[in-house]
Amino acid sequence: MSDPQDDKLKQALDQAARTAPDPAARERAMAAALAAFDAAQQEDAGAGQGNGDTARPISEPTEKGRRTMSQQIMKWSTSSIAAASVLVAVTLVWHRQEQLEPMVIESPEILLEDLADNEMPVRQAPKPLAEEKVQGPATSAPAAPRVERRALSKLEPESSGIRGMAAQEADAAFIGVAPGGLADSIAAPGYQDEGRDDFTHYQDNPVHRVTDEPVSTFSVDVDTASYSFVRRQLNQGRLPQPDAVRVEEMINYFDYAYPLPTSSKQPFATHVQVLESPWQPGNKLLHVGIQGYELNRETRPKTNLVFLLDVSGSMDSPDKLPLVKQSLTLLLDQLGQDDRVAIAVYAGAAGTVLPPTPASDRQTIRSALDKLQAGGSTAGGEGIRLAYQLARESFDKNAVNRVILATDGDFNVGITDHDELRGFVERQRSEGIYLSVLGFGQGNYHDSLMQELAQNGNGIAAYIDTFSEARKVLVEEATSALFPIANDVKIQVHFNPATVSEYRLIGYETRALRREDFSNDKVDAGDIGAGHSVTAIYEFTPAGATGLLEPGRYEQPPAATEQHADEYAFVRLRYKLPGESSSRLIEQPVAVSGAGASELLRREARFATAVAGFAQLLRGGRFTGDWGYDEALALAQANKGEDPFGYRTELVQLIRKAMAAAPL
Repeated sequence: MSDPQDDKLKQALDQAARTAPDPAARERAMAAALAAFDAAQQEDAGAGQGNGDTARPISEPTEKGRRTMSQQIMKWSTSSIAAASVLVAVTLVWHRQEQLEPMVIESPEILLEDLADNEMPVRQAPKPLAEEKVQGPATSAPAAPRVERRALSKLEPESSGIRGMAAQEADAAFIGVAPGGLADSIAAPGYQDEGRDDFTHYQDNPVHRVTDEPVSTFSVDVDTASYSFVRRQLNQGRLPQPDAVRVEEMINYFDYAYPLPTSSKQPFATHVQVLESPWQPGNKLLHVGIQGYELNRETRPKTNLVFLLDVSGSMDSPDKLPLVKQSLTLLLDQLGQDDRVAIAVYAGAAGTVLPPTPASDRQTIRSALDKLQAGGSTAGGEGIRLAYQLARESFDKNAVNRVILATDGDFNVGITDHDELRGFVERQRSEGIYLSVLGFGQGNYHDSLMQELAQNGNGIAAYIDTFSEARKVLVEEATSALFPIANDVKIQVHFNPATVSEYRLIGYETRALRREDFSNDKVDAGDIGAGHSVTAIYEFTPAGATGLLEPGRYEQPPAATEQHADEYAFVRLRYKLPGESSSRLIEQPVAVSGAGASELLRREARFATAVAGFAQLLRGGRFTGDWGYDEALALAQANKGEDPFGYRTELVQLIRKAMAAAPL
């Protein structure tokens, strides 16, 4: 009867050999590897007989045998890719028994709750593959933070708290902490961050005939994730996929010099103006600009924050978890003495790294962040539930209660149903706990889920590709990211059929609302943070001009009436003040004359037009005609204006890079 371990070895060798490109080299490497292995075992057996020891079984080669075989295989690997595969396969077989040993919790400060209730064994951590011992005294390593392991079988909160652990989670990777803790027991599999970015597919807004659909309604959007992702792709020399380009997020990445409102009682100042369309002669662009009221540091409310951090294996990359920790350290420096911070993490399960802690205790919070490491699968749904429980534990009705999720969006374990997650986040929003999402990484970036969660959690969705972007979002725009000044902000534009024949909204495809939703206060919409600005652009065709829609045989243009012949449109804005359930209304006509806009605002509108045109080109330029990157570059460069942080100059460089970039 053959030895089971010998059979497993041969199976591993056969599997590795099948991937070799050279059949002859594969056969030579396999034969040589088996011969060397047998020779090493015979040598070990002889040595054992010579000193009176019992010969070792073939499934447990000695260190000498390992070294002999490893050296021989390394020689063969230089001449054949197949031999390299053999080395990997044999090494895995050597350590198979070690990897299946029980896990030991080396740090007494890491506690796993309710193991006894589930009759689960405590497992020992596997030894390092290289058999290397940690140098230095045990006390030299920083103490790991207390971690409560909590497995969650469903999303709805329970009054008795979250306890227990599913059996399959015993073998799942868990929470990365300091060396010597649980993270050292997690060996992340070979992970390929390439070609798996996920974006929701959508079509550009169509052209509408005013006589058929005179009213356009949508929810505001202050997210900026699309711009940052597009920038990263262009900086790497390739064009982004079209669905990654959301025009409204490209436009709203930039601040515009809209005048600030003077009172928090009406937290918006609205600005509308009409310009000529640069890509369609005869058409015009209607710019709608909204500027939010700015809070100063002394008057802003307290914050109760929960950092929910993805520490799964997919976050094991310099631009993911390490950048997450750097980014949140920046945000920590913006918090006041009365603010509170908690930290929850998730990988194969979810756990509390830091209970609600005063933000003034910065050293404790930083220490908890610094000790996190990545490894394992991604139980994101369970993590979200735990984060909300922590937020409820320290809930303050007079504070901003917010969960900040930092992830690449790869939820692949536990609750993964988008509808269930969305419903849970919506219910928590109605109880006063908001959710913002910070995206990291590429190749496996799941934008679609992150956008959905942020939109339903009344929070922002930002993409952090660099430390500079982290500073922009979490330092320069910290107040707008954390402190809402208005909820459920909706815009509705009524076009005058006497002066406008057709129109289209540029962007906001994923934010469209029905006409009746505008006055329905039960319908959720976007929020605006302190100091935030929002810009929307419509392209329209004046009555009598040639548009994109050919007139029907029996259609006649409506006759102008004296009452509104001097108006192109009528803009309406609805919003709720925080804590209120009834909306307020702001209205403003759009004059045909276009009088009233200052040169500064017109310059700002032209720069926004350059951004909108550039974004449309990245999506394929369906409506831009012969207008191209050269024209976008000239328009942006001529209207940069003041650029203290260099963001507008960066856009100019991105347009140049797009002209030379290769498609995906």
